[in-house]
Amino acid sequence: MVNDGDTTARAKIRDCALRLFGEHGPDAVTVRDIAACARVSPGLVLHHFGSKQGLREAVDAHVMSIFDAMLASAAEDPDAFASGEPQAVAGFAEMFASQIPADSPIPGYLRRLLLSGDPVGRHLFRQWFQLTLSATDIMSANGNLQPTPDRDALAAFLLVNDLAMILLHDHVADAIGTDPLSPAGMRRWASIAFDVYLHGAFTKEDS
Repeated sequence: MVNDGDTTARAKIRDCALRLFGEHGPDAVTVRDIAACARVSPGLVLHHFGSKQGLREAVDAHVMSIFDAMLASAAEDPDAFASGEPQAVAGFAEMFASQIPADSPIPGYLRRLLLSGDPVGRHLFRQWFQLTLSATDIMSANGNLQPTPDRDALAAFLLVNDLAMILLHDHVADAIGTDPLSPAGMRRWASIAFDVYLHGAFTKEDS
């Protein structure tokens, strides 16, 4: 589980900014809002970060460090990430769910990073794409994946399916009645995903 154990005032301010930025967007949040959330003075926010922009950069760096650690862990054992087993089909979403606490503000912040065209969001997506590309290469070499003439498009397709569960988390949970990132939800999602990937979702008409 991601938790750096930092309980300093600086970390508390950063974490409040992360939550508020994710909920409302950075432009709609003021230094006073962040100070009120952290129960400190606006002056202390500026003392630690210099400006709201400085605080936003600190939040971005914090989120990046969390995902860098996750990706480094996955890179150490790429075969497990690309095992082709049902529990691994959810790929990045499963890795995300196992590392990020259920009440974390990171999913909300991640949505804004990826959907707003933010440079940090583009950087993260590129990293995840490369990891997924490596995983599909391993699965192909192991015979767990059908040959494809367009490996980039396949990796992007699989990654987007994973990210949809994170970015549309609340809507998916409401639709299926289960938190898709909970252990039970991941098992349910992975079972369907594995069946669709392996057998397809549509029947073929007789020609």
